[in-house]
Amino acid sequence: MSNNDHRAGVREINLVNRTLKLNAESVKEVRKAIKEIDLLVGLDSVAYDSEHNLLSVAYDASKVDLNVIEEKLRKFGVEINSGWWTHLKEEYYKFIDQNIKDNSEHTPWSCHRSPPVNKSKRK
Repeated sequence: MSNNDHRAGVREINLVNRTLKLNAESVKEVRKAIKEIDLLVGLDSVAYDSEHNLLSVAYDASKVDLNVIEEKLRKFGVEINSGWWTHLKEEYYKFIDQNIKDNSEHTPWSCHRSPPVNKSKRK
């Protein structure tokens, strides 16, 4: 894919790439979870490296967040690694995702905008 080719509903400005280490006993269960994650609106790509047990996900953080992806993984019995580094990255990812979501919903303010017009005129 080129830099501008994304799935429908994914805005490049809100696109984030996440890599998570998994504790998965069964590659089969991870594949099932990936199929369900791949159906999420706002998801650009998902891939699994079975050799290193890493899940790579690219998604629009204004529409999907890491909690939704983790929920889909837990549904199939797949857990994220509980190591301190993975936990630190996971919390940082969640913070950034929430920040992107908040910024996408915020209406910017400008002092260069015309003041609101008062509809009732005094005579």
